[in-house]
Amino acid sequence: MHLKRWLVLLLTGIAILGLGAAIFIRDLYRTNAADEIQIVYWVTGAWLEPEIRAALVGLLGIGLTGIGFWGLMRSVISPFVARGDSVMEVLYTKRYLARGPRIVALGGGTGLSTLLRGLKGYSANITAVVAVADDGGSSGRLRQQLGIVPPGDIRNCIAALADAEPLMTQLMQYRFPAGSGLDDHAFGNLFIAAMTAVTGDFEEAVRQSNRVLAVRGQVLPATSVPLNLSAQLASGRHLYGQVGISKAEEPIERVFIEPADVRATPEALERILEAEMIIIGPGSLFSSVLPNLLISDVRDALIAATGLKVYVCNVATQPGETENLTASQHLRALFAHVGDDLIDYVIINRNLDARRPAGWRAQPVDVDVRRLEELPVVIVEEDVIDPANAHRHDPAKLAAAIMRLQQEDNIERPRQRRVRRPTANAS
Repeated sequence: MHLKRWLVLLLTGIAILGLGAAIFIRDLYRTNAADEIQIVYWVTGAWLEPEIRAALVGLLGIGLTGIGFWGLMRSVISPFVARGDSVMEVLYTKRYLARGPRIVALGGGTGLSTLLRGLKGYSANITAVVAVADDGGSSGRLRQQLGIVPPGDIRNCIAALADAEPLMTQLMQYRFPAGSGLDDHAFGNLFIAAMTAVTGDFEEAVRQSNRVLAVRGQVLPATSVPLNLSAQLASGRHLYGQVGISKAEEPIERVFIEPADVRATPEALERILEAEMIIIGPGSLFSSVLPNLLISDVRDALIAATGLKVYVCNVATQPGETENLTASQHLRALFAHVGDDLIDYVIINRNLDARRPAGWRAQPVDVDVRRLEELPVVIVEEDVIDPANAHRHDPAKLAAAIMRLQQEDNIERPRQRRVRRPTANAS
């Protein structure tokens, strides 16, 4: 790592800098030049005026000290800096993000990972508390075969917060081809499952995965045991499992978790209580967002938490689960399950001009302003949509809107019931 050469140069620079200070002090007190070591006296310019000698020697010492310090820091830090990146830029970014607000995001599915991908540009103090009720695909098979907490949504969040993203995303999301013996399994799911076997504990496996994969922040499971979901439909019928609920063909009245008395992860509760901002959603309302909030420990922690609480409403309905639900109906369903005192702000989309992908059954969520005004929250309308896909949030737009809200709330602390609309020149 070439540490010795830079240490020698650094110490030499400090010694020469000290010599320059000594020459200045000798001149200040008019000490006889004969008292100096003669070789040093002549090497440092005996023919020059003492003030000039002191300045030149001091500048040489400062230069060597600076070069030695820079080289030493570069040798130590370079293994952690990607090729082509500036060391100073990396150091500044790390320091800037380390001072970012403490944010907790609760949810699951692709909505949560989209949110995290944008937020990691503003803070390194992010905690994702992820729902663990998935029972389909690779996660469902690992859950059934190994008895572990389904790792799929946790995998997505780790990939979103990794410093090496998007390469890390490609690796974690890679699915093995049919006939390989690992048919349709995601590499990230197998990685977390293997870490669970190595550490002997799922929570510890996720914690070590955060460290090994250089996650900016941390990802935590909501509980250490897998949850089972059930839903009661408008007709009185019941559906079981996350996959079954996502295919509901009639309105969902209520969802439940089993075991009902499950305990939340202690570290997740600590982060919620310490957070400056708590973000709920976006994501599948009944199968990703509500499962976390139905855990009594999480709900109690949210009530006790002093941080700003924000719900990010979905920008599109989901066929079978939230089909035809308006923005106010999303909120009313949330309130019906956990009460109307957990949320301060709701962010809804105001951009209706984005492209709608052909063949998608989903529709943009209707923003019924009059109904929204009746609810005990502050409604914030923002352009948070991906211009190329009207059914998805844009990570950068959503994160920017959330951070603006956090800054404005710190100044104003509005809590009255109102609808805030952006000015004409707002982006």
